[in-house]
Amino acid sequence: MAKKKARNTKSRIVTAAWKLFYEQGYDDTTVEEIIEASGTSRGSFYHYFEGKDALLSSLSYLFDDKYVSLMEAVESDMNAFDKLMYLNGELFGMIENSVALDLLARLYSSQLVTRGDKHLLDHNRVYYRLLRQIASEGIARGEFSARFTVNEIVNAYAMLERGLLYDWCISGGGYSLKNYAARMLPLLFGFARGG
Repeated sequence: MAKKKARNTKSRIVTAAWKLFYEQGYDDTTVEEIIEASGTSRGSFYHYFEGKDALLSSLSYLFDDKYVSLMEAVESDMNAFDKLMYLNGELFGMIENSVALDLLARLYSSQLVTRGDKHLLDHNRVYYRLLRQIASEGIARGEFSARFTVNEIVNAYAMLERGLLYDWCISGGGYSLKNYAARMLPLLFGFARGG
């Protein structure tokens, strides 16, 4: 129970922070505003984060929360590739509409130079656990080629998503990320389906 409460507190802080970053900009958002918007305390904030900059790497947690809520809507009989496309479309739509491009770019650049945790590559994240589950189902049902391991499929798919996000960032967000991914993922991920 205490673990769930701690996760909820951290999640409230992260969600409030990213909403404020999107609405006001990162530089114009204060820690005090994040605390107020999250309904938490200064002590709770500093228990989870050293400061505002530490929140940059928390975007992956926000994504994971979104994946958890999306998985509740996924029908069990949906094929594996359609599950991936659904999750991608919903997440990329959220990114387009609620994550400032400069912050996403800042997250990616920080992951390139950090000597600490690389949250985007943390295979213990919900994201990777869900991808492994979907890839396993896809192989078992014959929807993905058995020539590839679960980890190979997961790594390739995650790399494709990162590539699409990176390309969107360096293009200045000049097109719909969600629509572009809907066109590109089937083309780029066809190998896993035996294509």
